[in-house]
Amino acid sequence: MINQLKVAVQEIYDQFDASHDFQHIERVLQNAESILETEPGANQEIVRIAVLLHDVSDKKYTDSKENEDALLNSLNLSDSQKQQIKEIIESVSFNGGNEVAAKSIEAKIVRDADRLDAIGAVGIARTFAYGGAKGRKLYDDAEEVRVQMSEEDYRSKSTASVTHFYEKLLLLKDLMTTEKGKQMAEERHAFMVAFLQQLKNERDGIS
Repeated sequence: MINQLKVAVQEIYDQFDASHDFQHIERVLQNAESILETEPGANQEIVRIAVLLHDVSDKKYTDSKENEDALLNSLNLSDSQKQQIKEIIESVSFNGGNEVAAKSIEAKIVRDADRLDAIGAVGIARTFAYGGAKGRKLYDDAEEVRVQMSEEDYRSKSTASVTHFYEKLLLLKDLMTTEKGKQMAEERHAFMVAFLQQLKNERDGIS
């Protein structure tokens, strides 16, 4: 079932830009597998399915849950399992800090696995890939970093890519929910901090 689902979702993700393509899903699966090794009580199948489906109806690309619903209904799962997966997916998004609580260990694993791919070297690459796809500036010193915002504000304003680091990415390390996720986030967070400092140095003519 997992292998069949991979084939089905790849057709959807291949339509997205490089920040949310199928390679993103493969990396999140890899992160999830690492966390699952330290969480033996988690339902591995539910975690893997939720990872594969978590972006098929991403609000950045569609206003409809059609893909998510159709794929879920194609699987040989109980209604309670389908509902659990939908709740996991709902809890993954940051939503400008207005996130839905991750209540189950499966939800915590999927959320951490996805957020790990939003930070570090890959996170940096993804941020600028998405910014480029949307025609956003690399940086804008006049732009005010928002501390409090609604989900609508978060999604509607086209901020510069560097601003996104301060509004979301640098916050994720402290929002990890599993011990393995917290450990994995440390080095990636430090790399982002170093990158932003180097970027500033080069812009200021220091390096």
